[in-house]
Amino acid sequence: MSQAHHIDPPMPPLPGETRPAAPASASAPYVAPSDGTIIRPVPRITIDAFCETADVDAALHSAAKARHLAKAHLNSHVGGIAAAIAHYMDTPTPSLIIVESLAGGQELLDALDRLANVCDPGTRLVVIGHANDIALYRQLIHKGVSDYLVAPLNPLQVVESISTIYTDPDAPPLGRSIAFVGARGGTGSSTVSHNVGWCIAQNLNEDVTIVDLDLPFGTGGLDFNQDPPRGVADALYAPERLDDVLLERLIVRCTDHLSLFAAPAMLDRDYAIDTEAFDAVLSAVRQSVPCVILDLPHVWAPWTHKMLVDADEIVITTTPDLASLRNTKNLIDNLAASRPIDAPPHLVINQVGVAKRPEIPVKDMAAALDQNPSLVIPFDAALFGKAANNGQMIAQIEPGGATAQALLRLASDVSGRQTSDTGKTGGSLLSRLLRRKG
Repeated sequence: MSQAHHIDPPMPPLPGETRPAAPASASAPYVAPSDGTIIRPVPRITIDAFCETADVDAALHSAAKARHLAKAHLNSHVGGIAAAIAHYMDTPTPSLIIVESLAGGQELLDALDRLANVCDPGTRLVVIGHANDIALYRQLIHKGVSDYLVAPLNPLQVVESISTIYTDPDAPPLGRSIAFVGARGGTGSSTVSHNVGWCIAQNLNEDVTIVDLDLPFGTGGLDFNQDPPRGVADALYAPERLDDVLLERLIVRCTDHLSLFAAPAMLDRDYAIDTEAFDAVLSAVRQSVPCVILDLPHVWAPWTHKMLVDADEIVITTTPDLASLRNTKNLIDNLAASRPIDAPPHLVINQVGVAKRPEIPVKDMAAALDQNPSLVIPFDAALFGKAANNGQMIAQIEPGGATAQALLRLASDVSGRQTSDTGKTGGSLLSRLLRRKG
């Protein structure tokens, strides 16, 4: 078990600089966007790629599987600029062309001039080269090239480049979406999500909206001692009416930085809502706040799957039993297939050490899942029970406690923000738990 930790984002590159990445492969490592921004989805476009090397072709194929390119269609062709010129002699050009060239300098510029003669107006062009030359980059941009990438590529570089080309510079920024889901009912996923959201707001000073999507049974209102008359269901039933004014009326403010989009938690209706409605509401919320916590119910439906696939970060809360282990494994495998170039979900093992209850050791769960947990929470009925009954967070009940500090470290990890408390050493919560048991 490794202690929850925060990795500082890399320094932004110089204009035209593309830093080396690992060779592309099906298991290419996750690399965060270079400037820490949220990558927006790419619209429904057609992309033609003309590659000269197998590594670049593999990187583009991996990028095409990214959730951000779900609406785009990529066609891959053998050959570089010469093949592209021959192809478009009698064929209309698509929205975007990606060409790889082993040439550099004037030879590359001359080849691009010939390609421009067969391109339709409005077609965008991305060039993949093998020379890390800022002067060349500036010449290409001057000629109208949308971006210049240097091989070898990580697939996320390609996705980020395409997204940047099609992002409206005047569009409002998107907030980071963090989805929390339980491996089964009763794992405490909602409790973890609410406490992490509170830590991001209170300790990291980030504006946060918690969206309680367990419409019939949500506990967001109870945990924050709120009873709003309206909430997320009102928005979901009429997403076309949701604007900034209505959103402000539906969301209740809990603290200076924390707001709650509460579930009705009533059984007076059937909550059969289209996936498109969830997309529309989430998009509106993400444009209004830097961080959105999605408290997902333990149901498997098209909309919950899409919320997980589209999230910037995912936290799976599980417990040390066989059913949770099986379900967690299924979730991790499914999300790995749906999000091939994203980081794996954060894993929280909750309710460890219940008296007289047989359980799977944490190290055995980690081995079976092939993933170390980000957080292990010992069972503490008194602490969590008091917080739930009082409508308070763990850090409000026991501010300096190990559980509160561990939740703060997880909040730092998933939000990408850091606090001085996250730099403290002294061993992980798991190591202290194992020392106590040993």
